[in-house]
Amino acid sequence: MNQLIGQIVTSFGRLFIVEDCHGKTFEATTRKKRVDFACGDQVEFTPINERQVVIERSLPRKSLLYRQDHFKTKVFAANVTQLVIVLAPVPSPNEELLQRALVAAEEAQITPLIVLNKSDLPEVIQWQEKLSFYQTLGYPFITLSALSDITPLKISLEGQCSILLGQSGMGKSTLTNALLGEEKARIGTISTALDSGKHTTTHTQLFHLNQQTQLIDSPGLQEFGLKHIIPADLIHYFPDFRAFIGQCRFHNCTHRQEPNCAIKQAAENGLIEPQRLVFFQRLMDELLR
Repeated sequence: MNQLIGQIVTSFGRLFIVEDCHGKTFEATTRKKRVDFACGDQVEFTPINERQVVIERSLPRKSLLYRQDHFKTKVFAANVTQLVIVLAPVPSPNEELLQRALVAAEEAQITPLIVLNKSDLPEVIQWQEKLSFYQTLGYPFITLSALSDITPLKISLEGQCSILLGQSGMGKSTLTNALLGEEKARIGTISTALDSGKHTTTHTQLFHLNQQTQLIDSPGLQEFGLKHIIPADLIHYFPDFRAFIGQCRFHNCTHRQEPNCAIKQAAENGLIEPQRLVFFQRLMDELLR
């Protein structure tokens, strides 16, 4: 049979749903036990019958978003242009998870967007003030309620392939439902059988908001390993550090005890938030272990 080209629109680990250029979807498997494919991948596939295909290979990717710890690598999505990090004041968001996601976005050269959901809650004011710091780093920041007006997010998604990322309970599914409406229910019926009818998102799924705009919803996460990052490159993924890179006395400065460290000096002078330096040092320890 001739090989066709399509896009992976749902990933269940080793099982996938592939969509062809006409919008038709197929259940897809792979020939090898090791799976390197991701939601968003453009792939070549071979039809088996009217409903099933085999993925042969992926086409070159524009980007790949993933996390890695000491034990395993978890791929989120391929060909993403925007990482939407969803937070909410209740339950309390994990700020370190946000910082790690921003570092991952910098490394993958994907534009980040911070969304503070549940703006109807009184606790939102405290978190607006706390998260405004990231705006000073150049990261766009939106506050909204998925239950009322999501227009600001719709505008930011236009023309992008965006992935929603965040802890469980931040309202990602509510946001997705608000963005998709009936389309979510239609595509959900395709996935239910493969996902055993679970009520929480346990797979990664791509939706078309319009012809130019794609949205990927992913399972909630509590940790974000960055073991894949090269230690020497880490400092470049901190936008607040960039003005001081190369100004330390020693070229191999660890930004800890060395004299004339430009990064430490900047933190002492209030040009870098001291907690950001602490976070950087903790990440570096993690990468070098």
